[in-house]
Amino acid sequence: MNKVILFLAILLAVNPSYPQWYVATDGKDENPGTIDQPLGTIPKAISLSAPGDTIYVRGGTHLYKSAITISYSQSGTETQRRHLFAYPGERPLLDFSQSDLGVKGISLRGNYWYIKGLDVKGAGDNGLEINGGSHNIIEWCTFFENRDSGVQLSNLAAHNQIINCDSYYNADPPDWGDADGFAPKLAVGTGNYFYGCRAWDNCDDGWDGYLRGGNDVTTTLENCWTWHNGYLPDGTNPGAQANGNGFKMGGGDSGNSERLMHHFVLHNCVAFDNKNKGFDQNNNVGSMTLLNCSGFRNLEANYRIQKTLNEGQSLIVKNGLSLYGAIQLGSFAIQETNSWMPPFVVTADDFLSLDGSLASAPRQADGSLPEIDFLHLSAGSDLIDGGTDVGLPYLGKAPDLGAFESNYATLVAHHSASQLEFTLLQNYPNPFNPGTTIAYSLHKQGQVDLAVYNLSGQKVATLVDGEQAAGAYRLQWRPNGLAAGMYFYRLQTQDGAQIKRLILQR
Repeated sequence: MNKVILFLAILLAVNPSYPQWYVATDGKDENPGTIDQPLGTIPKAISLSAPGDTIYVRGGTHLYKSAITISYSQSGTETQRRHLFAYPGERPLLDFSQSDLGVKGISLRGNYWYIKGLDVKGAGDNGLEINGGSHNIIEWCTFFENRDSGVQLSNLAAHNQIINCDSYYNADPPDWGDADGFAPKLAVGTGNYFYGCRAWDNCDDGWDGYLRGGNDVTTTLENCWTWHNGYLPDGTNPGAQANGNGFKMGGGDSGNSERLMHHFVLHNCVAFDNKNKGFDQNNNVGSMTLLNCSGFRNLEANYRIQKTLNEGQSLIVKNGLSLYGAIQLGSFAIQETNSWMPPFVVTADDFLSLDGSLASAPRQADGSLPEIDFLHLSAGSDLIDGGTDVGLPYLGKAPDLGAFESNYATLVAHHSASQLEFTLLQNYPNPFNPGTTIAYSLHKQGQVDLAVYNLSGQKVATLVDGEQAAGAYRLQWRPNGLAAGMYFYRLQTQDGAQIKRLILQR
């Protein structure tokens, strides 16, 4: 995506009729905040902005010793978000390395903010703390070398979306026991979800859902990767207090004697090379649903969920994949077509690559996860089409096992992609509000099923269902009543299927 297209995409996420404020490293807070006379600090821009406004942060290193606090009184609204964006084509670094221990980076206490494209480094505490803030979107941001968790959600923070963000090298000396990549924990609220995020080399856990004060809340993770947690950036082990789990799904103090429930939903998630467990119950007694997840080479266990749940709660593990790691699931687990169950036998030959270093490759131009071969299934693996339909979009006759759906399933007799009898294009604009255009072409007449799905795999709209002649098609989709967030549209014909991602803004 070139800079012009990227700029257009960002403009489509905001309303150009509202004021725009600019912040630059050579700006001054006495300036009017225009692109030619920018402000010097983000807090000044926040104080001047109003719901619907956009703050653009220019590239370069912005030095801060104090937290950037966004108060509740500085909230946006459901129809008029406030925006804090990197300037198109530039990548600003917010460097808090000179701050004292205990000083946050960004403390977001307001609602309906949309923050995109910022790097946050070296805070004396969390890189980003969402403290009670709700209905916020955090997209394509990076949090590293902070002295507590890269991102923490607490104090009833609810319904926040963390999209395509990275969190790594976060560590909290001298005890090394609390710095996670992403931490929806303590008194966190419900309805938070993470999509396309990565957490690695954090001294504690990749994700930590440990509760203290919160209870009966739900967190959803989609397409998230975590690895090599429990270590310092140089690879050394700081000790047992650095837990080193990939996805820690809850629990409370003293073995969770309060029976606190953090309901975790994980779809297409990957945990590998962590010092402890990949998918870890901890002491959680709420419901946990793991669909199409992959565990690889975690030291203690790929999956460990053994403690009895509260009455009425369930553990569902389907289409899971495991290689080089223990499977420790209680007898109460509802399991189906997992790789450790007959008739599957998993070996290294089932994969295109087992090189975990590929996972930290640069993101794509739109911020999405890199396209890599790691843990993708090789042609001929019996794990392809080996799964059960769990309501998530898939290619081929049935879902593959694990987090990555194989492209082979989209092809006719495993021919090259150029021999497909249809083409599905990326919708435009994307992100969009209120409507977007979806285009596709058919090279021959046939039955067409074009539908939109949410992140839970539920069909939310049927766009085409019937016979169509060969030709090019364009249709407008204006979703009514759907919440902002990530969706997928899937084109299915007799020759196979293709899936694209779209983002609805509100």
